[in-house]
Amino acid sequence: MKGLFKSKPRTPADLVRQTRDLLLFAHPSNSLPDLRESKRDEKMAELSRNIRDMKSILYGNSEAEPVAEACAQLTQEFFKEDTLRLLISCLPKLNLEARKDATQVVANLQRQQVNSRLIASDYLEANIDLMDVLIEGFENTDMALHYGAMFRECIRHQIVAKYVLESDHVKKFFDYIQLPNFDIAADAAATFKELLTRHKSTVAEFLTKNEEWFFADYNSKLLESSNYITRRQAIKLLGDILLDRSNSAVMTKYVSSRENLRILMNLLRESSKSIQIEAFHVFKLFAANQNKPADIVNILVANRSKLLRLLADVKPDKEDERFEADKSQVLREIAALEPRDLA
Repeated sequence: MKGLFKSKPRTPADLVRQTRDLLLFAHPSNSLPDLRESKRDEKMAELSRNIRDMKSILYGNSEAEPVAEACAQLTQEFFKEDTLRLLISCLPKLNLEARKDATQVVANLQRQQVNSRLIASDYLEANIDLMDVLIEGFENTDMALHYGAMFRECIRHQIVAKYVLESDHVKKFFDYIQLPNFDIAADAAATFKELLTRHKSTVAEFLTKNEEWFFADYNSKLLESSNYITRRQAIKLLGDILLDRSNSAVMTKYVSSRENLRILMNLLRESSKSIQIEAFHVFKLFAANQNKPADIVNILVANRSKLLRLLADVKPDKEDERFEADKSQVLREIAALEPRDLA
């Protein structure tokens, strides 16, 4: 007889609805002073289990792969109402394991398609202020890595990345990348790279409109930072940006600037081989530019002997034929330059 009274298994939609109710209970606006501590602990434990169960549906587990239909049901219910907003608000109330699970759930949901649509993108477009909440998380040492990972997954959507690039939030990364906490700084650097490389057309439009202040800040705050890791990451990312075909117009303007050339020449003189190599990949764009302004030509001519000596010593650890060919070309270009009269 006992088997007749077994409760029906929860559907993915049921799981999300129950989780939403528990998140409403845990929300910072609900202090619930009358609730017994044991009851509160019980509810929070149930919330943690539910989040873990959602993760199992989305990622599968040791016994089973994820089921597409279950993932779609869970995704659809999750974005029907404000479950994501509630989860982000309640994250500080969760224990560490539940925070990690919640972060993985949010990350996975950004990639789930329902009827061939990324419904997370539609939801975030209508709730774009959530990006304001997530970016502030970088300033909270306990929460930064969780919010940062969520933020990075959300900017996979072009509409979200465009919002961030067009807001003042992008400027905050120049500071976040240099936070004293190494893990948070590295996470911010990874997010900044994603923001400036994933969506080609959006990035090109942003750089074209904002190149003056952006590269001025990039130079002074990152490339001339006193922190070695910041300089190394920044020069590598700069090469990725300028060598991308989508940014060819921005690159042409960048290599016409005396200030930019000065900074690159200083980076070539660094004792770090990895910075020298990355700096070379940007410096070669100045040398290869067939329409060099007269002042750029004259700086290269004035520093010719130093540059030829310096470049001759720049070598990667492993033999690299492409690098050597590029270097030979740059050396020939510089050796052949003639001084020009300034207009």
